[in-house]
Amino acid sequence: MSVLFSRPARIGTLACLPLIALAGCSKSHGELVVDDGVGVTALRSPCPIVEVPEMTGDVTLLAPGRDDAGAIDTVASLTNVRSTCDDAARAAKLTTRVEFDVIARRNDTHGARHIDLPTFAVVQRGGSAIVAKHVGTIGIDFADGQARATAHGSATTMVSRDEATLSPAIRARLARKRKAGDTDAAVDPLSLPEVKAALSKATFEVLVGFQMTDQQLAYNARR
Repeated sequence: MSVLFSRPARIGTLACLPLIALAGCSKSHGELVVDDGVGVTALRSPCPIVEVPEMTGDVTLLAPGRDDAGAIDTVASLTNVRSTCDDAARAAKLTTRVEFDVIARRNDTHGARHIDLPTFAVVQRGGSAIVAKHVGTIGIDFADGQARATAHGSATTMVSRDEATLSPAIRARLARKRKAGDTDAAVDPLSLPEVKAALSKATFEVLVGFQMTDQQLAYNARR
């Protein structure tokens, strides 16, 4: 799998890169449709969902040794996160792209200034297992007298489809049409332990945000 990051985002390399990293979903046809029977109608794509975890989309830089509102130096927000993932070609690997913007505002506008903000990109499997993490920085440049500045980052990856695809047996179990009167007609197949486990194993999320210190996280929690 290859991962390419465009400047000004500078993301560190992984010591060991697993099967999947930054990826997202756009205009997917999905791999499974359950309809015309008893149960849930579902559309599923192998593309991961891209999200910003709570309290990691904004970061506040404070004056050293202070944590009050008057000590605020710079505030930055990660916004406009979007992704594309073309799974229609049914290739062995999915090519995906994630893009995001960072908007920063500083209180002291005297002089030109460059700020590096640490960022992270985590790939999570099954809602809890972290299978990859990139930690790096995105650079923000303020001109003299400028209070606001923006930066843009992006990532392009290729993802193994097999890891994010349900097995034929599970797909057949979910897609099997059931009629009223069948012994299992009232049983939602999505509630079965083996089906839930298979769905969890094949479900990936990409989480992006600012890599913050304990002090910065505590400040966000108090706001």
